[in-house]
Amino acid sequence: MKQPHRIQCKRVYDGVEKSDGHRVLVDRVWPRGIKKETLQADEWRKELSPSSELRKWFNHDPQRWAAFYQKFHAELEQQGEAVESVLKGANGGTLTLLYAAKDTEHNNAVALKMYLEKQ
Repeated sequence: MKQPHRIQCKRVYDGVEKSDGHRVLVDRVWPRGIKKETLQADEWRKELSPSSELRKWFNHDPQRWAAFYQKFHAELEQQGEAVESVLKGANGGTLTLLYAAKDTEHNNAVALKMYLEKQ
């Protein structure tokens, strides 16, 4: 399998760029105020987002970040096919993980990127 040469995270409210490559929304809930046409995502992979319980527990609290991403990575271990599929989708190019959270350092897309880069 051809790994993406680059994985990046980007807020759904930021503009689309040619360099984004394969754009994948990785939030469980559709982002507020965004039309499907505006987002221009190649896929929406809810199964690559944290469970509702974990998302609510984390509540974007930086104090819980380390525990959150470790628990999320454990959940991702159960999503082998989805993980492989999203990596394949980039076809050796750039994979852009789209998210809606305001915090650009502590969110599920960043945690997912960390996980994917270890694969």
